[in-house]
Amino acid sequence: MSGSGEPYPPLSDRPVRGPASDSAGSRSSKHIAPRSPRTALEPDTVEMPTSRSKRARHPFIVIGNAILSLFVLVAIAAAVALVAGKQRFDAPGPLAEDRVVNIPRGSGIRDIADVLVREGVIDQPWVFVGGVLVLKAREDLKAGEYQFKAHASLRDVVATIVEGRVVPHQLTVPEGLTSEQIVARLLDDDILTGNIKEIPREGTLLPDTYSFTRGITREQMIQRMRQAQQRELKEIWDRHSPDLPIKTPDQLITLASLVEKETGKPEERTRVAAVFVNRLKQKMRLQSDPTIIYGLVGGKGTLGRPIMRSEIEQATPYNTYQIDGLPPGPIANPGRASLEAAANPARTRELYFVADGSGGHAFAETYEQHQKNVARLRAVETDQKDQAPSDTQLSPTPPQAAVAPAASAPQRRAPSRHNKNPQTTH
Repeated sequence: MSGSGEPYPPLSDRPVRGPASDSAGSRSSKHIAPRSPRTALEPDTVEMPTSRSKRARHPFIVIGNAILSLFVLVAIAAAVALVAGKQRFDAPGPLAEDRVVNIPRGSGIRDIADVLVREGVIDQPWVFVGGVLVLKAREDLKAGEYQFKAHASLRDVVATIVEGRVVPHQLTVPEGLTSEQIVARLLDDDILTGNIKEIPREGTLLPDTYSFTRGITREQMIQRMRQAQQRELKEIWDRHSPDLPIKTPDQLITLASLVEKETGKPEERTRVAAVFVNRLKQKMRLQSDPTIIYGLVGGKGTLGRPIMRSEIEQATPYNTYQIDGLPPGPIANPGRASLEAAANPARTRELYFVADGSGGHAFAETYEQHQKNVARLRAVETDQKDQAPSDTQLSPTPPQAAVAPAASAPQRRAPSRHNKNPQTTH
């Protein structure tokens, strides 16, 4: 009898699976024992969960899990920062217009970032620093003067500095300047730095247009001019005409300096050189006006006035009206073309030249023809003077380097020259 007063069903009425009624059971090797009525009414027992092992509660495990979690968080934050940084790295910059910025030598990555911020090229220095480090370009940053385009991105800024795309400058040294005049030009250039120890020897610098960057010194520029002149001189001397009446490269420079100062038009260089070479071969004095000027003022280059007759007759080591042969050294720094002309002059027998009134010269083989050229020049000058307005006519210029050849030895005299500016080529 149960506690409720209802009888239990008889055991025979309960369905019991046995070996005869369950085909699956017949295949099982286990025998299921019947439960008693009381056992059937009791709830099934559930295993209690096992407590965490002591190993799981070990401090090292706890710390390790914390570190792993922190690493994951850092990695996520780094990924987000990387994506955001890349967007900022490639975004247009704050620069409103093109700007030239000078990055001094010895500047570190933070110094460069500060300069760029101060000049308004960038406004996110840490993104600049991070971008340089990510690109592994820290050691490739170069000092110099750079031009950054308007709204240049940080990537463009870094590329410009890493590739060293510095702003180029140029210095043009005209042909025919003395070394003292060239030094004065170098000192006037405020892009160059440093001083010049001494004036280079005359004729050792090559006139040309030189490209350079901010920071180069004046002494370095002098050295470049020297090296350029030495290369050109060696190349030209190696293929000079074999019948030249000169024996050394230094004499070639001296002859070329006379050609440089006497040439009115570039195409006349070889003919002017030929006149000097022909006169040297015939032992005639060169009588070149620029040698008078150099003998009087040296490296200063110009008199600032016409040559006087007394100065023509004044003996100096350079005055080729008074000395035989070439002067003792160059009177200027000749360019490539004049060196080439002196080394390979035209094949003529001309001994005289005089200005033709149009910037060039009239050449002659004989003294008689030369005198006709002189008369023609004077007629041109007179005609030009008569045609000039009265308020622009100038007073007659003083006598210039025009000496009438001696009647007894006309072939030994230099070409008569007449020009209103004796300090230019005649």
